[in-house]
Amino acid sequence: IVLMATHIDINQKLNVYPISQNQDQKKLITLSHLDRQCPLLMYLVFFYKKTTTRDFDSVFSDLKLGLEETLSVWYPAAGRLGLDGGGCKLNLRCNGGGAVMVEAVATGVKLSDLGDLTQYNEFYETLVYKPSFDGDFSAMPLVVGQVTKFACGSYSVGIGTSHSLFDGISAYEFLHAWAFNSHNHDKSNGKIINKKDNVVIKPVHDRGNLLVNGDTNRSLGVTMAAAIYHLYQLIKQAMMIHQGKNHNFELADSSFVIKTFDLSGNAIETMMKKSPEGFLCSSFEFLAAHLWKARTRALRLRRDAMVCLQFAVDIRKRTVPPLPEGYSGNAYVLASVASTAGELLEQLTLESIVKKIREAKNSVDQDYINAYMEALGGSEQRNDGNLPPIKELTLVSDWSKMPFHNVGFGNGGEPADYVAPLCPPVPQVAYFMKNPKDARGVIVRIGLDPQDVSDFSNYFLGF
Repeated sequence: IVLMATHIDINQKLNVYPISQNQDQKKLITLSHLDRQCPLLMYLVFFYKKTTTRDFDSVFSDLKLGLEETLSVWYPAAGRLGLDGGGCKLNLRCNGGGAVMVEAVATGVKLSDLGDLTQYNEFYETLVYKPSFDGDFSAMPLVVGQVTKFACGSYSVGIGTSHSLFDGISAYEFLHAWAFNSHNHDKSNGKIINKKDNVVIKPVHDRGNLLVNGDTNRSLGVTMAAAIYHLYQLIKQAMMIHQGKNHNFELADSSFVIKTFDLSGNAIETMMKKSPEGFLCSSFEFLAAHLWKARTRALRLRRDAMVCLQFAVDIRKRTVPPLPEGYSGNAYVLASVASTAGELLEQLTLESIVKKIREAKNSVDQDYINAYMEALGGSEQRNDGNLPPIKELTLVSDWSKMPFHNVGFGNGGEPADYVAPLCPPVPQVAYFMKNPKDARGVIVRIGLDPQDVSDFSNYFLGF
């Protein structure tokens, strides 16, 4: 759906500062190599149906008050990124620079005009505030919010958070704290209440044992993280293939189409029942294996081409010692499974792929994490997350443990009707998200080349 005859009017734009400041909040946080991978803002849009009991102005002011309170505890979110003296390593200055909030009106647009909210829509990009960024990190806020009112009285809350500040899990906890504080200004004390069991989690901002020591030549890279090793091989393969054709293989056509597949719990169960008797796996393992096969088949690669499935693994409990509860930085690495296209499509059953996925996940221990971070630290140039679009690489990010729609920016803490992530810096990543309307269902969102869309859809859905 393209909504041409519309525009977004900005009513006001405010800087939002922590309500209380203390000395602790003035320090420099040294970022880990995991934090430095992608310093861009990642955006989510939360949609809420019409609010009856309070006017739109109070929605905005409640969120602003809630953010002031939340930034007092999550004070790095009010800071700025900056390069160190050498000009190559990003760190985080807790300078109270503040977040930015915008109040907007979508003139002439009703929420129903957007159609099925699960289907990505270019219009969503106008529902977030995108600060202009000319390469100067010290000027870029790390948290931005835009509250947009629709003609029908519904509204959206579009939020951007810097990926150097949070990964998915810590962004989820931050947003919960913000929503909670927006409804309980007086009694919350800025802590998160974990709704499930009313445990209060306090965020831990120091990067602690994820900071690599200087003596990184211990192993001289004898152990190499599979994800990094496979990536090098894929890049080499891509360069070989493209050598004859054009010199700059990174500028492949990047007009991705974002497709969303809404799989009900029943549909997933039916698909899984076709696997051999007695074979049990999680819906993540099953869907990752199935998607890898379907995408590889749709790409029509040479049989001897190396293909690779990589997925994010949370390392909070895998480091030695484990990271503290409430760790607020990036704490995930990629695990990796590789094969040739021919082997994947002709020999490997879903069961054997799932076994490989499990092995890859289990291989993520402290040695793997060290090797992974060493490899990231070794590349001195800053990486903005823009891998060349290597089509032999299938990337999966599992958000199904983070039901973002439960974040209650709605009236009285109501959950959202739907949450849409915007186009990420690497558009071909497949996201697995919880379906707000079906507890066992999964919404799969993936960026595809236009010419692969119909083949992929057929292979993925025609199980």
